[in-house]
Amino acid sequence: MKVNDEYIVNIEKLSNLGTGIARVDGQVVFVENACPEDELKIKITKVNKNFSNAEVIEIINPSPHRITPFCPMHKICGSCQLQFIDYEFQLLLKKQMVEDTMKTIGHIDTPVNNPMPSPEIKAFRHKIQCPVSQTKVSKKLLAGYYKPQSHEIINIKYCPIQPEICDKIIDFVRNKAPEYNISGYGEKKHSGDLRHIVIRCSAHNNKCLVTLVVNSSKSHDKYNKLSHSIFNEFEDVSGVCININNKKTNVILGDKTECVCGEDFIEEKILDKTFNIGVDTFFQVNPKSAENIFKYVKNEISKSGNPTVLDAYAGIAAFGIVVSDACKHVVSVEENKNSIQKAYEALKINNISNIELHAKDTTKYLKSIKKKFDITILDPPRKGCTIESLKETLKHTREKIIYVSCNPATLARDLKYLCEKGCTVESIQPFDMFCHTFHIETVAIINI
Repeated sequence: MKVNDEYIVNIEKLSNLGTGIARVDGQVVFVENACPEDELKIKITKVNKNFSNAEVIEIINPSPHRITPFCPMHKICGSCQLQFIDYEFQLLLKKQMVEDTMKTIGHIDTPVNNPMPSPEIKAFRHKIQCPVSQTKVSKKLLAGYYKPQSHEIINIKYCPIQPEICDKIIDFVRNKAPEYNISGYGEKKHSGDLRHIVIRCSAHNNKCLVTLVVNSSKSHDKYNKLSHSIFNEFEDVSGVCININNKKTNVILGDKTECVCGEDFIEEKILDKTFNIGVDTFFQVNPKSAENIFKYVKNEISKSGNPTVLDAYAGIAAFGIVVSDACKHVVSVEENKNSIQKAYEALKINNISNIELHAKDTTKYLKSIKKKFDITILDPPRKGCTIESLKETLKHTREKIIYVSCNPATLARDLKYLCEKGCTVESIQPFDMFCHTFHIETVAIINI
């Protein structure tokens, strides 16, 4: 098999990264933009020792699950990899991805439930991080998303997976910024002004917090003027901030944020609880789908009858706060001090008195105490938990662990460890948080 070789193949299933899997003479070929049951003519683009990569050059017989994407930019924007597949089949494919990962990595035999669909499959994404650049000749500002596997920005004026107000704000900034001599960022030369437009949009009241990320060591009058023009133009913009980021990095936000006008947060609601979400606050991008997860976790906790709960990797203590009225006592632990400050605000807003907050690393906190909790909620980042944190969790938990994961691979790895230590996996429930992508959120209930 060589690069540029062409073959006719049938797509068997999707990989855990959303590429189609075919076989040529027994060798696995990963095919971009392929759907199971497709018959395709493909061209090899890369050859590795154990597998190859390919692109589609002709759809000979399309899968019955292929549809016309509702976004006109689907083929050149890298955000919604699976939008050409009907939504019900997307959910089935995601279930299969979780099942395959549990078996191959975790050796877990617990059946995987059908994924709970997102309540909305359009305009569901309520956190927008839009990179900005400009053309070389005309100096026109470009704002949108990156082409797949590149840092080339596609100038997107309409994105159907985000609220319409976000499109309007981005287009306003794109056209208004040059009036204040604000240029787009040039990544290669680390030059120019405006790096990103970040928008947090409330699913509760549709208010927006806009943050302009600038390549500067301090804020300037021209950034403040643009901020005020945004604030005055849009009734639904509750505040505009400037974030300072002059580092040569792919990290979007810098360490310093200034609120230029309005408020530096939006109000969001999950079930009956209220949260203030700032520009750098970790909060789920799909609040309606997140609400299903919180409801599921709270229902599981309610079965234990007024338990004590550890809310680990707590962020702004969202899980602890939402489940608090089903618990005797909750301890929420989060090492990010800004998140803990937001958690204190949420306790006050919601008049909650049975939650204890600790600005500390989860493992270090558990090593510093002797008490046990009836239930532990683990909600780690994509890299999952460390062996040390899992050891300490087992040592300090009596009944069960509720593990909330955004990465099936690290979840399967951690479940394997827990099962080796005598735990049993009671259930595995996926939730579709990221429609039209290969990403899936999963909640595992583990009995100790």
